[in-house]
Amino acid sequence: MAFNQELEAITQAFSGHGVDEKSLATILGKWDPVERETYRKNTSNFFVEDHERKFQKWNDHHVRLLKHEFVRFKNAVVLWSMHPWERDARLAKEALKKGPSSYNVLIEIACTRSSEELLGARKAYHSLFDHSIEEDVASHIHGIDRKLLVALVSAYRYEGSKVKDDTAKSEAKTLANAIKNDQKKPIIEDDEVIRILATRSKLHLQAISKHYKEISGKNLEEDLNDLRFKETVQCLCTPQVYFSKVLDASLKIDVDKNVKKSLTRVIITRADVDMKDIKTEYQKLYGVSLPQKIEETAKGNYKDFLLTLIARGG
Repeated sequence: MAFNQELEAITQAFSGHGVDEKSLATILGKWDPVERETYRKNTSNFFVEDHERKFQKWNDHHVRLLKHEFVRFKNAVVLWSMHPWERDARLAKEALKKGPSSYNVLIEIACTRSSEELLGARKAYHSLFDHSIEEDVASHIHGIDRKLLVALVSAYRYEGSKVKDDTAKSEAKTLANAIKNDQKKPIIEDDEVIRILATRSKLHLQAISKHYKEISGKNLEEDLNDLRFKETVQCLCTPQVYFSKVLDASLKIDVDKNVKKSLTRVIITRADVDMKDIKTEYQKLYGVSLPQKIEETAKGNYKDFLLTLIARGG
């Protein structure tokens, strides 16, 4: 391989999700000092020239980003190896530390796990942090999202097959009225809406969603302006759509590290659950297969591990 081709290969190895360890080892390992200096001079996005002292130094911001990329594979393996209860407990704790930009993770855990799985996560949270999830959500979240999120993480939903259609129709009307009057009373403060979303079974909520469309002519999530309610309805009624959208956002090259981390989280937590359905939905929404998109975007051992996991469900 010519030196210019090697320069391009190394640049590509550092850009994306994860790093191409094989290229780094085979190319960087054989370069002499002059070749390494040439590389530094030709990659101004990675290195900054100190003209006064005549040397090239790493761009501190890029070093921080690279540290995250190098540990991406390790973090994925650690997360995959955890008991699901511990994994969800730790994900919830991290989401609370990061603040509003990560509150969707709390909604994922509360709304896409079974009642027993959510109860298990709450038990693990007790064990790990000597607090309850409910307690920490209530004490860490001070904005308008608190009431909904406390109710969601406290839930233990009925998971049987019985749905009272008349009740579902009535509650669809309740939601329609709440959405219509959102300007007078924000839906995030509507106790009746929160009760419905936090306590009803997923089958019941799907029936509500069907009746809502009959009443309004639109899907429920389309009419919800509040982001947390929209995420809640998607996670409860159409999780494959929700996770496909999260994955697509995480696979964009220029997103921040927290959005990129969603790729690991979603694939790890859904690999044994509904990955086949997510792959089907992703293809439908974006016209490309999820494995192909990961192949194009991710790098090295991290990419290989993700592809192995998403192949598990067929």
